[in-house]
Amino acid sequence: MLSDAEDGAVLAVMDSGEITLQRTAAAGALAARHGARADAASIAVCGCGAQGRAQLAALAHLLPLKRGRVWDLDSDKAAQFARAMTAESGVTLSVAGSAAEAVAGAEVIVTCTTARAPFLRAADVAPGAFVAAVGADNPDKSELHPDVLARAVIITDVTAQCLAMGDLRHAVAAGAVRPESVHAELAEVLSGHKPGRTTPEDIVVFDSTGTAIQDVASAVWAYERASYVPGT
Repeated sequence: MLSDAEDGAVLAVMDSGEITLQRTAAAGALAARHGARADAASIAVCGCGAQGRAQLAALAHLLPLKRGRVWDLDSDKAAQFARAMTAESGVTLSVAGSAAEAVAGAEVIVTCTTARAPFLRAADVAPGAFVAAVGADNPDKSELHPDVLARAVIITDVTAQCLAMGDLRHAVAAGAVRPESVHAELAEVLSGHKPGRTTPEDIVVFDSTGTAIQDVASAVWAYERASYVPGT
């Protein structure tokens, strides 16, 4: 935001947490543009915090989402999320009793929890689903069982980083996949060097661990927008 300093100059103050929150959601939406089915109408959100809200809002702008289920270890938090985001996004949301129930048949799945053990297995994920795995942003966190990645077309934000801290790291350590199993980095897909989804039946996993250079670029963009004075 902008505020007036005492000397009359304009002081720009940015919330780095908000920048990261929105940038992470934007990356998930970009991955979904190429990894989700264009007609995807159902979503599951596992983890009903600020990132879950941001991810759902971004995806609802991009895809024809109509319905979904949400799950969180805190059921009251999940209920509040479902009410608020149904009103905000226009997607009709209900609360699921488990992660497996939430994702059953979902065409788009977002995992954005603080889990330290995987809670989603390949048997839970429907053919053709797109999964944005957001929560495993340090080496101790994990949301997807290795068998999910073993079945999936894997897209990373940065492969080297995902091998160090993402769900990809755990899948490689378990012997379920190899580093060479990664289909593409998101930048390769966005630039057209590699395809995203190639068949309707593909399960596409976007392993998102966070990219500092994207935070910097987003902050620069926000600053330039906020400080722009027409006619100058």
